[in-house]
Amino acid sequence: MCRICDASHAVEVRETSRRRFLQFTGGIAASLALAPLAFAPAAFARDAKAKDAKPPPKPQNQMSPAAALDRLMKGNTRYVEGTSRRHDFKSEREALVGGQNPFASILSCADSRIAPEYAFDSSRGDLFVCRVAGNFANDDTVASLEYGVAVLNSPLILVLGHDSCGAVDATIKSLKDNTTLPGHLPSLVNALAPAVKASADKPGDKLANAIRQNVIDVVARLKSATPILSAAAAEGKIRVVGGIYRLDSGKVELVG
Repeated sequence: MCRICDASHAVEVRETSRRRFLQFTGGIAASLALAPLAFAPAAFARDAKAKDAKPPPKPQNQMSPAAALDRLMKGNTRYVEGTSRRHDFKSEREALVGGQNPFASILSCADSRIAPEYAFDSSRGDLFVCRVAGNFANDDTVASLEYGVAVLNSPLILVLGHDSCGAVDATIKSLKDNTTLPGHLPSLVNALAPAVKASADKPGDKLANAIRQNVIDVVARLKSATPILSAAAAEGKIRVVGGIYRLDSGKVELVG
């Protein structure tokens, strides 16, 4: 064989060997890349089991829905009577660094006079609170409450309205006068309008009736919110209730 042929043959051998090497190393690389995916479910299962095995930050917050409501209302009684407990915020902060397990979730109005943590004489890590003017349930608040139930294992949801609610009053006036409020305020009117219209023909104070109807409607919506809240309520894992906060006394009256 001539030298040119010998050289060509050598190049061909080297190229063939190179291709085989790249195929081999490529296969190894692909196997290594897929390996974590193959073992991921087992790893996640171990992590979940380890998390479940870890004691909650506040073991006393693990309770039934009925017990959670009882505890909430007893706290409100202390608040009304002026006998609220002294809370050790320093030790609570330390205990809650690694997580939270609130015993109740509250959907409250954003009114500055309504402070759920005070109204129920609760500590840090006890209440998972969502606040919006008019205490209505949009997608964001429903999602937040789903998180409280599915991830934080909160056994109780309280929809907390209050008398003299400015958001409901503004909605009543906007609908009566057929006016459009400025900025993003029409979104509040749209959310609260169904309760205002449903209670319009009832006897008594129109504002008080609309506030109460709104709480009832929101409770119904949360109970039927699929798939998380409705399933938890049907299985008895959570309870959804409504309440009205009285500004003059601080007392919360349950609705429904």
